Amino acid sequence: MTAPVFVDSNVFIYAIDEANRKKHEAAKLWRAELWKSRLGRVSFQVLQEFYANVDRKWPAAREQVQAEIRNLMTWRPVVTNAALIEDAWTIEARHRISFWDALIVAAAKAASCGYLLTEDLQADQDFGGVQIVNPFRYGPNEFLRPG
Repeated sequence: MTAPVFVDSNVFIYAIDEANRKKHEAAKLWRAELWKSRLGRVSFQVLQEFYANVDRKWPAAREQVQAEIRNLMTWRPVVTNAALIEDAWTIEARHRISFWDALIVAAAKAASCGYLLTEDLQADQDFGGVQIVNPFRYGPNEFLRPG
């Protein structure tokens, strides 16, 4: 069985945003496969970013995104606490990435994820056991294997 996959907010946003058809379809496929495999993981930070961005860009989709976030609560979102912030500061300094990206990497580690699905960090980079996967370069079939 493959490792859990932490999902950044941009994947959920592209699953709603139909402007870029290729990214929209890829995001929907990842989302569907992660639901099916039960390997998806998120943090409250990701859910907040998802909601805030959708609410700002597409206010009419507010109820839809609220319903999706309620469903994503079953993924047991990682809570931002003192330990996670300390880990994020260490990652930020070591890898010279933004604090917000470091907080997502720290949350992925806290959730024991092997992969972090995002387009915001360098694809294939490894953060101490968490590999960055660009969801628009790779499909879920390359990472999600039945166990």
